[in-house]
Amino acid sequence: MAFADVILSRLDELDLNVNQAEARAGLPQGYIRGVIRNDEKRAIPNLDKAARICEALGLEFYFGPPRDHGAVEVVPPKDDDFAKIPIHEATLAAGSGSVNGAEEIVGTLAFRSDWLRKLGVVASKARVARVHGDSMAPTLCDGDMILIDTSKTEVVSRSKASRRRPPPIYAFVEDGAARVKRIERIDEDFYAVMSDNPEFQTEFKRKSSVNSMKIIGKVLWWGHTSQE
Repeated sequence: MAFADVILSRLDELDLNVNQAEARAGLPQGYIRGVIRNDEKRAIPNLDKAARICEALGLEFYFGPPRDHGAVEVVPPKDDDFAKIPIHEATLAAGSGSVNGAEEIVGTLAFRSDWLRKLGVVASKARVARVHGDSMAPTLCDGDMILIDTSKTEVVSRSKASRRRPPPIYAFVEDGAARVKRIERIDEDFYAVMSDNPEFQTEFKRKSSVNSMKIIGKVLWWGHTSQE
């Protein structure tokens, strides 16, 4: 289809004549008419003029490699490809603790079942919650979602090889407040409860104190929320 024919068709769609279209777009009189004349004097616009006319009429002006306009086939996933993990209303403070009321489930978040298996997580033991506070920043930011494996409720000693990596992150309840921190067993009697934010000091706790905590589970995944 010729450029002039496209413009004429668009004018019909907008129910505008040439003068109205030029006036509405603030174009000089005759700017569009010159390219749609029905005689041999029809002008062939340069790229700049063609682009300006298209912009005035709400048309896309594209000049480049051929684009694929074919239909895209959408294949819905099978139900067994994904596991729906409950999202709890409770927040887990990355600071001194967040007191939550009920552990109400407010929705679900779908994770690929094969990905959960690679993590070693049984879907029925997985839970999702949100982080509150900045003591675990930049690893965990305020509002981030975390995936918790509730089958991992014991802080175990790590091997020398694994100590090259940061200690694991746990979600736990202490004195009625829900928290999320790194916990490392130092020796038979003491544990370190650590924040990733250097402004927060490491807490050293006796074994009896850690045993009195309710370890909700080990944090295995987190998703950052944009702070912009």
